[in-house]
Parts: sequence; C-alpha cells; structure tokens
Amino acid sequence: MAYETIQYAVEDGIATLTLNRPDRMNAFTAQMMLEMIDCFDAIDADDAVKVVIVTGAGRAFCAGADLGSGGSTFDYASRNEDARESGKVNEIYRDGGGRLTLRIHDCKKPVIAAVNGAAVGIGVTMQLAMDIRMASTEAKFGFVFARRGITPEAASSWFLPRLVGMQQALEWCYTGRVFPAQEAKDGGLVRSLHAPEDLLPAARALAREIADNTAPVSVALTRQLMYRGAGFSHPMEAHRADSRAIQFRGAQGDAKEGVTSFLEKRLPNYPNKVSSDLPDIWPHWEEPQFK
Repeated sequence: MAYETIQYAVEDGIATLTLNRPDRMNAFTAQMMLEMIDCFDAIDADDAVKVVIVTGAGRAFCAGADLGSGGSTFDYASRNEDARESGKVNEIYRDGGGRLTLRIHDCKKPVIAAVNGAAVGIGVTMQLAMDIRMASTEAKFGFVFARRGITPEAASSWFLPRLVGMQQALEWCYTGRVFPAQEAKDGGLVRSLHAPEDLLPAARALAREIADNTAPVSVALTRQLMYRGAGFSHPMEAHRADSRAIQFRGAQGDAKEGVTSFLEKRLPNYPNKVSSDLPDIWPHWEEPQFK
C-alpha cells in the first residue's frame, strides 16, 4: 500500500511510523486508520524490524478525529449511503479507533510512542495500546469525548483504567479537559518528559537498547504474556503460560546464543525469527502436568 497520511521508515532494526498530515495537526481519518493497520501488518512480517516508534509530523502528535464533516462527524450510519438505502441505520459499526488499537495490541514488536505535541481524542487513545509513552514537555493530552457529546472509544475503557487506575481515568474522561505533559506523567500515562529536541533521540536510545540486546522472539512472547496475563484470575494461570513459554524458548537457538554470548562477553546474534519461530503457547491450560 502506498501511504498518503503516514510516513514509514526502517533503519538498523528500528521502524519509525510518522503521522503525516501536519497541515491538519495529523487529524485522524479512515484512510489513516487503514494505512496504520497495513503498516503494522508489514511490521510484524518484517524480521528486520525489532522496535517501532510512533510519532507525529509538525507540531502535533494527533489532534483527534478530523472534524471536517461537521456535526455529522461521528454519525457513522447517517453518513453511509449503503446503510441509508438499506434502512440499516441502527446497525452497529466497529469503531475505527478500536480497529487500530486492537491491531497495535496484537503487534509482535515493542511499540514506543514519542508524543511530540497535542494528543487529543484518538490521538491519545491510540497510544494506550502502545507499550511505552514518552512525551515532549510541550505535549498536551485530552480525553475530550464528553465535551463532544460522545463517549471514549478505541477500547480506551479497557486500556486507560489499567494504565492509570480507575479514579484518574474517570476524572480525565468526566471533565474532558486538555492537560499538560507534566500531569500526564504524574498520572502515570507517560513514562518520561523530554525537551522537544531531545524526544526522538531519547526514544531511539531506548529502542536501540532493546534492538541491540534482546531476542525478538522473547520480546514478542513477553508482550503476549504481560497483556494476556492482565486478565488472568489467579497466578496459577500465569505459571502455566510462563512454564510453556520458557520450555519452548529453552530448546530454541536463541537461548543457547543468549548464554554463550554472555559468557563470551559479546553482543548476541539471535538466530530465531518472529515471523517463523514464535511458538504458539496458547491455549496452555490443557497441558496434563497442570491438571
């Protein structure tokens, strides 16, 4: 797919996905959603990609949904000619932001958000499915949905309370106010704040640490274990998954290379590939030793 609303580049194992509608403050559109989903498909298929950085062009990260359609912006059914003609105006359509965040959630590579400016609406909720959020001191955030007469989207009702706690999530969503980067950090939404000129170098330095030192298959499995484990009802479920994962990995070449490179005091050269060697440890609960 040729991209018009985003830019994508890969250099030395680090992919950079840049939202690229700077004249519209990178406002989110259906085309941007489809292009970002396609880009994450390409990321998962490319073993040269070890880490992903998502940022915005110009002075904004993403100013939310493009409101060019005016008052009908969020009236999806009434703007769909097929739905009007068929009379299916009450049919429930999948939220575009949620389609994107679920794709990011399923990504097999670590995803770092480098929030360079305003991040409002989908501009902030898309970040919730990313693993680490770093922000410019000039960034601003806003879960503004109630101020637009709608509700939180992009599966943010699942992600946000898990990241910052229920009380903080509700305050930000109830008020719908735009708040500064320092409040985002204090509330647990972002990991660190950086001067604008230092943001991308800091994100790349973190990405470099991951790309140069860790086994991509191990990182992919760790991502799955953490996110899926968030829904486990008992630590025994995590024990089952951990045991299956480490059994698979211990028998693969990466484990041998990890130990050997450590003993030889050199950087590792992991042989296993995410595209072909990522073991399927799910479901894990049928293993007889755990009965």
